[in-house]
Amino acid sequence: MAKIDLIVRRATLDGKEVDVFVSKGKIVEVKKSVKSLDADDAKVEEAFGLTLMPSMTDVHVHLREPGYEYKEDVESGLRAAAWGGFSNIMCMANTKPINDNASVTEMMLDKARTYWPKGPRLIPIGALTKGLSGKELAPMAELAESGCGAFSNDGVPVKSTKIFRRAIEYASDWNRVVIDHCEDPYMGVAAGVNEGEVSSRLGLPAQPDIAEALQVGRDVLLAEYLDLPIHLAHISCKKSVDLIRFAKERGVKISAETTPHYLTMTEDYLEAEGTEYDTNAKVNPPLRTEADRQSIIEALNDGTIDCLATDHAPHATFEKETEFDVAPCGITGLDTALSVTWQLVKDGVLDKDAFTRAWTTAPCGIFNLPVNTFAPGDPADFFLFDEGEEWTVSNETLYSKGKNTPLLGSTLKGRVKTHFIAGKKIV
Repeated sequence: MAKIDLIVRRATLDGKEVDVFVSKGKIVEVKKSVKSLDADDAKVEEAFGLTLMPSMTDVHVHLREPGYEYKEDVESGLRAAAWGGFSNIMCMANTKPINDNASVTEMMLDKARTYWPKGPRLIPIGALTKGLSGKELAPMAELAESGCGAFSNDGVPVKSTKIFRRAIEYASDWNRVVIDHCEDPYMGVAAGVNEGEVSSRLGLPAQPDIAEALQVGRDVLLAEYLDLPIHLAHISCKKSVDLIRFAKERGVKISAETTPHYLTMTEDYLEAEGTEYDTNAKVNPPLRTEADRQSIIEALNDGTIDCLATDHAPHATFEKETEFDVAPCGITGLDTALSVTWQLVKDGVLDKDAFTRAWTTAPCGIFNLPVNTFAPGDPADFFLFDEGEEWTVSNETLYSKGKNTPLLGSTLKGRVKTHFIAGKKIV
């Protein structure tokens, strides 16, 4: 047996008390806990009463740096990720300057190595088109070689199907996947409100669910025609789910993500008593109906939707404290995602296997990232979680600079107590 350098003692994994043995950043063995053992020179982490979980992966985060450091930066975003239970973070390209060249990618990676040398790992997502303009492909080879793990025009839907097709083909040459922001560019772009009864009562310009579904349909047909993968970002409605399910039944290489807020919130958050026109609930795509929410839960449970992502979109408080129609879209999520989604498991709404797949194996499989399943040889990426700890979502308890969440003031249950990546304690 390899020389053990870390032992986690008496942690709870799948309802059993276990000891975890780590050597050189890898899992050596996980076995039933014993009353005493000879640790030799290994570091021992006592975990009695805490739940052992594999570190999670978030494939859709906005870290804002460079250009918008007042909203978030690499250091603060990775801090929120570390305390949120995430080992792998993929960050979108809509920075200033946009991440459409190697120098921006390398700057992001340098910042991550400087502030968080032991992780979380940062995987930049390169711009699909130059300046996110949708008119000319970004230098995808340069971006891939500099460390980008995927490509996306997130936030700005690509109007030209011809350009989008070429992007998918070129990305495949570098074994990269394109992540598509599914939004018809002519139907209420970034309105932040679902078109329906609530938007009518509030008198707000809105976006219908078919604005998303139309682009999902386009992507399904393209993926089938090209026989190449496309990943669909932040799926929010039943119409999209139906199309994705249809595609998967046909063997189309489509994968999809949704977010905690589409699992737990609806458009009703916009007119709840005392929170009418709550700009913290303004997000793109918008919060949909209860029927949509139920469809998203079902799709995540049955695997139609592959994975979860936060779409962490921090904004400064002053940007959200303004008129609804001019406030930016976005909800911050790195701090709250684990507590929110684990509660769904505890409540019997989300299957535990679906939770694990959605936060670990599926995203890592889609984007070829390291994943811990607690098998020998897996990266020793895991955290200890206090399922019973209650905490209130507030400016003081959120590690992210972004405080823009409809959960402000809510009490959640469950917090990360310590986090290891490659066998090294990061928090």
